Amino acid sequence: MGKKSNLPIFLLFAVFVIATCGLIYELVAGALASYLLGDSVKQFSFIIGTYLFSMGVGSFLAKYITKNLFDRFIDIELLIGVIGGCSSVVLFLLFQQVEHFQFVLYFFVFLTGCLCGMEIPLLMNILKDRVQFRDLVSNVFAFDYIGALIASVLFPILLIPRLGVMGTSLFFGIINILVGVFLSFYLAKRLKNPNWIKAKSIICLVLLSVVFFYSDDLLKYSESQLYGNNIVYKHSTPYQRIVLTESKGEYQLFLNNNLQFNTKDEYRYHEVLVHPAMSMAKDVSNVLVFGGGDGLAVREVLKYPGVKKVTLVDLDEGMTKLFQTNELLVSHNKGSLNDARVKVINQDAFIWAKSAKEKYDVMIIDFPDPSNYSLGKLYTTSFYQSLLPLMTPYTMVSVQTTSPYFAPKSYWCIHETISTVFPNTVAYHTYVPSFGEWGFCLFSADMTQQFKHIARRVDKLRYYNYHFRELTEFPADMRADHVEINRLDNQILVRYFDEEWSKI
Repeated sequence: MGKKSNLPIFLLFAVFVIATCGLIYELVAGALASYLLGDSVKQFSFIIGTYLFSMGVGSFLAKYITKNLFDRFIDIELLIGVIGGCSSVVLFLLFQQVEHFQFVLYFFVFLTGCLCGMEIPLLMNILKDRVQFRDLVSNVFAFDYIGALIASVLFPILLIPRLGVMGTSLFFGIINILVGVFLSFYLAKRLKNPNWIKAKSIICLVLLSVVFFYSDDLLKYSESQLYGNNIVYKHSTPYQRIVLTESKGEYQLFLNNNLQFNTKDEYRYHEVLVHPAMSMAKDVSNVLVFGGGDGLAVREVLKYPGVKKVTLVDLDEGMTKLFQTNELLVSHNKGSLNDARVKVINQDAFIWAKSAKEKYDVMIIDFPDPSNYSLGKLYTTSFYQSLLPLMTPYTMVSVQTTSPYFAPKSYWCIHETISTVFPNTVAYHTYVPSFGEWGFCLFSADMTQQFKHIARRVDKLRYYNYHFRELTEFPADMRADHVEINRLDNQILVRYFDEEWSKI
């Protein structure tokens, strides 16, 4: 009698585990897709839609399971653990090998969602004669939603920073299988084939535990296939996957699979980003840098003796800490983020700019490319308008604005968007071997600024020669007509960017 009375409690706990693990697998797929394919908003949107649809399919198919319900319930539990747990491993390994990777990704999402969708109808079928219908429905869905909440909270705060994408999916796969193992013993008398169910449970647990044990080696192998170089550092933060590679004595930084810089030629990019604004500004005492958590833009700013204070605003503390503590990277940015004049603030720049009160003489804006909507908002009229209270009448601002060659519509969209807020703007570009032709925008609220007068300069720059006007000429193949303005409510820039870079 004791086992019979406790049965609903254990099965409801299984619902809680199913919901938690199921949402974790969904979030893992979304995170992995955004790491590998970019545009996190689109990827998460498609994956959530696919997952919910597949749960509906699974719920529909569950009505055809009418025999040996306890056996099938445990079988599905084990399948979810193995497929969901190993999904990130398989997807990482196949990314470079499969031409249509998206189909493989969504197949795993569909299969996992379908199996999760089968569980609740099957469980309700099992319990319908043991629990009153009203209590059954409310309890099942209460446990389901609580599990989903816990998963959504733990995923960005604890799991990704500690275990990474691969480790998280494997860990929860093991939890899924442990529930299956427990139920296979606890429900042994109710099972049609108890010994076979127990054996399968143990085999699945051992299999996934071995994969989890070697997950670091598997991740190292998959990332070596992906980046093709010797990986010297890797780390997942709540916001991105950071990978540092080495090739022929040079280092490359990748964020979510996108190259951010190569030590071989990054000086070209950062000198052209920083020195036009610093050399032409009326004053350089107080400088604000948005983005640039690698400290390389700050390194260039600090070359000017007149700089008294630099404020760096970058969302990812994991990024700034890395470039404050890693000896190799600190040597490359010349310890800029550890300089007494530099204050590092880890906040969303969009939110921070709206509440900041201080005024700055120079602003350097070094955000990542607008590959998704969370980044695209940093290139909108709303963001540029939020800069006005932070500026003196003579503040000089420079912005990286993606490639005018590979993405001319994106480039000129940013330029035109800035021009709606700051009519005194000038577009310019330079060649960076690792990236190709790259673009920037320089602007000021001072309508008398002609972007000609050099107020100060520093010696021994490796590339920039202060002949700014040489960088402002654009050939016909770097121009685009009839671009829309990027506003917060349309985010046309993200669509331009995705359209143009997907062709490369």
